[in-house]
Amino acid sequence: MGIGKYIKEIGRGKDGARPLTREQATDLFGQVLDGEVTDLEVGAFCLAMRIKGETPDEMAGFLDATHARLHKIPVQGRTAVVLPSYNGARKLPVLTPLLALLLAREGLPVIVHGTPTESTRVSAQNVLLALSVPAQTAIEPIANGSVQFVPTGLLCPGLARLLDVRRVVGLRNPAHSLVKLMNPCDRPAVVVGSYTHPEYALSMAATLRLVQATALLLRGTEGEPVADPRRTPAMDAFANGEVTRVQEPQGGSLVSVPGLPAPDEQSTANWIQSVLAGQEPIPTSIALQVAHIVQLSDPTRKTP
Repeated sequence: MGIGKYIKEIGRGKDGARPLTREQATDLFGQVLDGEVTDLEVGAFCLAMRIKGETPDEMAGFLDATHARLHKIPVQGRTAVVLPSYNGARKLPVLTPLLALLLAREGLPVIVHGTPTESTRVSAQNVLLALSVPAQTAIEPIANGSVQFVPTGLLCPGLARLLDVRRVVGLRNPAHSLVKLMNPCDRPAVVVGSYTHPEYALSMAATLRLVQATALLLRGTEGEPVADPRRTPAMDAFANGEVTRVQEPQGGSLVSVPGLPAPDEQSTANWIQSVLAGQEPIPTSIALQVAHIVQLSDPTRKTP
C-alpha cells in the first residue's frame, strides 16, 4: 500500500508529470479518504495535483473512490436535486437557499451539502438555519418538496478532512472540484455544478460526460451553484453523457440589482422569505435556472 508510487508520477512538475489511469486514481484517492497515508503524503498529493491539474480520468477515479465510501442519502419519490455549497459569499448575498426552496416548492427533494472552507464568507448553511432549515445530524431519507442541509462530514469524514487541508496549506486540492460533481444520493440525481474560472468549465464538463452524469453546469455566483442575479449565465445540461446548451448567456452585467439584501445571514434570509411570499420578484436568472433543473429532473416536461 502507500501512495508514494503515485506521487512519483504526478509530482514531476507541470511538464514532466504523468497522468494516472482511472483505476490508479481510484486506488490513490481511496487510500487518502481511508486515512491510510501520512500527513506528509497527503500534503505531497495536494501540492502535486495543484501544480499538475486533474485530468477527466483522474477526476472520474476520485469520484469512484468517493462514491464507494459515501453514506448515501435515501431518496423517496421524485429525482433529487443536489446543490454543493462550499464557497459562501463575500460581496453578494448567498442565494443557494433561495434556489433550494424554489425547487422544493416545485415538489422536488433538494439536498444542499457542504462545509465551511473560508471563515470570512457567509455560508448557505447559516442562511438556511435562519430559514429554519438546520443542518442534519444524521443521514435520513429525503421526501418530495423538502430541503436538507447535509454536512460533508456526515457523508464522508475522509473527504471533510481533505477539504480542511486548505486551511493549512492555503491552496485548493482535488476535493474542492470533486464535491461539486459528486452525487450523495442512493440513486441518480440532478447535480448542479458550478465553476468560477473558464478552465474549470472545460474540465468539469469532460468529467460529467465521462461519468455519464445528469447535471446542470453553470458559472455560479462566487462559486455557489446559483445563477448570478445580475445576469444570466450560460447553462449546459448533461444527460447520459450527452451535453446540451439549454441557456445562452446574457451579455453585460448590472452593477447591482435593486432590492437585493445585504450579504449577512439574517438580511439574506428575510429577503428570501419575501421572494417566496411574492413580495419581491424572483431574479430572472434564478427563475430560468429553476425551470431548467425541473426539466432535467423530469425529461417529459417541456423545455422552458
